[in-house]
Amino acid sequence: MAILPGSPPVEVHLKRSARARRFSLRVSRLDGKVTLSMPVRAREGEALAFLKGNEDWLRQTLSAMPGPTVQAIGPGTAIQVEGDPLVLTPASGRGVRAEGGLLLVPGSPETMGPRVAAWLKVLARDRLATASTHYAGLVGRRYTSLAIRDTRSRWGSCSPDGRLMYSWRLIMAPPAVLDYVAAHEVAHLVELNHSPAYWRVVTGICPDWKDHRAWLKTHGNTLHRVRFQD
Repeated sequence: MAILPGSPPVEVHLKRSARARRFSLRVSRLDGKVTLSMPVRAREGEALAFLKGNEDWLRQTLSAMPGPTVQAIGPGTAIQVEGDPLVLTPASGRGVRAEGGLLLVPGSPETMGPRVAAWLKVLARDRLATASTHYAGLVGRRYTSLAIRDTRSRWGSCSPDGRLMYSWRLIMAPPAVLDYVAAHEVAHLVELNHSPAYWRVVTGICPDWKDHRAWLKTHGNTLHRVRFQD
């Protein structure tokens, strides 16, 4: 981490990336986190000089951002599950379940957040595995593993050896959006880049991908704002 001095000082997270060919600054729309990506062999002094040279842009960007809005869940609040709102409701029984516009959650209200998060993760893994297997079949490839994380910087990734990773919060988005992200990552099994050839693969298996990518750009930050535990 680096600190950009000034009023106020700004924390900047330095991230070395094998994919980075140059320095770049990114400010998260969710929480204002500042990340400076840099090539693996770049010197930290060069990164700090780049940061200083872009200080005016960075401070203007941060000052124009609205404060983050966090939704803490509890009895009576609603969350999106596969694009539909479900009202969290205390219930008897052993497992979380969706019924008629309600998400029935057993146990004490204090454990509601973690219980719902655990349920969503299981559902997300199931849906993403189904979608990934479907699209992998369409492109004639196989992935080697699938993992879910609570990532902020990306909705998914595909490693050179075929390991897929997704944000489990995609389960709150409309199903077609989740499917698009699966198609996007599976297409990397064919083309590990974002070349025109890659986008032809995406278009071939998910023709309306532009609509779903636009949804994520407009609404994706709302999925990260739901807080399931303190």
